[in-house]
Parts: sequence; structure tokens; C-alpha cells
Amino acid sequence: MTVRLYLVRHGETAWSLSGQHTGRTDLPLTTRGEDEARKLAPWLRHVQFDRVFVSPLQRARRTCELAGLAAAVVEPDLAEWNYGDYEGCLSSEIRKERPGWDVFRDGCPNGETAGQVSDRADRLIARLCELEGNVALFSHGQFSRALAAQWIELSISESRHFSLGTASLSILSFDPSHPTVRVIELWNAVPGALSGAV
Repeated sequence: MTVRLYLVRHGETAWSLSGQHTGRTDLPLTTRGEDEARKLAPWLRHVQFDRVFVSPLQRARRTCELAGLAAAVVEPDLAEWNYGDYEGCLSSEIRKERPGWDVFRDGCPNGETAGQVSDRADRLIARLCELEGNVALFSHGQFSRALAAQWIELSISESRHFSLGTASLSILSFDPSHPTVRVIELWNAVPGALSGAV
């Protein structure tokens, strides 16, 4: 048996709604974000999870709890990108000073570089690949996109092509016909689209 990763982005926060970059600022879920997280529970309760890991930030921990998976282990490597000087900024504001800026290529001053996030994702993947069975991961938008790209052995710069909504579920696994090939089995699904997917 190989590992199958159920990757969940946290529910809505005030800054995910406004589009502000939210790295280490520990914002709570909005009321809507809590409702989004609860809607994951009917689908996740049908999965027998061998392990549950969660980012240390409260928006991920609360999503995990409301989705019905309270017995989680905090995993620091699931934390969101450290945006440094760009914390709380909009991409449009950053690009006024740095035209063409892309976090997945350029990183953030006084925060994490793309290389550092790539290394963090690879480190986490190496540990997860030592596990077996169904593993739930509760994390964040940008880091989850980076993790997915690294999972299928793409450059972190390719993460820009992965859209990811709040309280969405993605599944990272292995191709049954080629058991050493890592695949994205499901991406960016929300409860209304999940029937029969898990």
C-alpha cells in the first residue's frame, strides 16, 4: 500500500476574501469559512484516515476540526509561505513596485524564497512517502499549490498554473498502473462537486 494524500486548503478568512497575502498572520476563519469547512465533513467522514496533519495556523486547525478530523498532529512544514515584507499586501500593490512579480519565481523580501519553499515541500514529501494509507493534510493556498507541483515533479514556478479555492479538497496519489509515478488524482474540488470522488 502506498500513501494517498487528501490535501485540504483552509476555509475563507478576511484576507483570503480580500486577496491579501496571508502568510504567518494568524487570522481566524470568517463565518462563511467555518460553513465551508463544515461542508467537507460528510465527504471526509467516509475515508478511513491513518494520519492527519495540520498547519500550526488557526485557520487550518479550525478547518480540520470543523471538517470532523480533530485528532491531528501539527506539522510546521504545512504552514503558508512566509511573505515577509509582502504580508497583508495585494499582488496588484506589489506589482506597482515590482512589475511582473510572481511569488513562485521571485519569493518575498525578508520572507521565504521560492527555493526555500520548494525545499520545504520536498522535505515534507520525502517524509510523507514513507507512510502508507490515507493521510489528510490541512494547509494553505500558495503552499498547497507548491506541494502539488513538487509532488508531480514540476518546478515550483509551475505552481502558478494551479488554482485553489478555499475549503477545497485535492488528492495526491500514485498511478495504479505505474506505482512509482506520482499523480494528481483530484484537484480543487469543493463539496458541491465531490459526489462520488472520494
